[in-house]
Amino acid sequence: QVQLVESGGGLVQAGGSLRLSCLASGRTFSNYDMGWFRQAPGKEREFVAAIGRSAIVTYVADSVKGRFTISRDNAKNTVYLQMNSLKPEDTAVYYCAADQSPTVRPARDVSRYDYWGQGTQVTVSS
Repeated sequence: QVQLVESGGGLVQAGGSLRLSCLASGRTFSNYDMGWFRQAPGKEREFVAAIGRSAIVTYVADSVKGRFTISRDNAKNTVYLQMNSLKPEDTAVYYCAADQSPTVRPARDVSRYDYWGQGTQVTVSS
């Protein structure tokens, strides 16, 4: 089992930047694909970005493409989400998640992920 703790959320003006971090503990971090998801009030949890175990393969959702970047540092057991040019519609609770299944590429489906952090709030004011 792996434990995940997100940090780095907060209040930012539109056009600003934040970097979210997710620290993993408990098992070998490099054995997991990692993902970032978000959930706004009244909406379903949605995919934001994912990264494979060796950080070679990454995906980002179309809604954040060109603005958000996912990365990981396996030596630090940490996955990051760099968020630039933030918009009010990016406001949500952001969750990181770990997928232990053997895969060719990281998943974008919420149901594929086995472990979740508690979430960190990101609020973008207009």
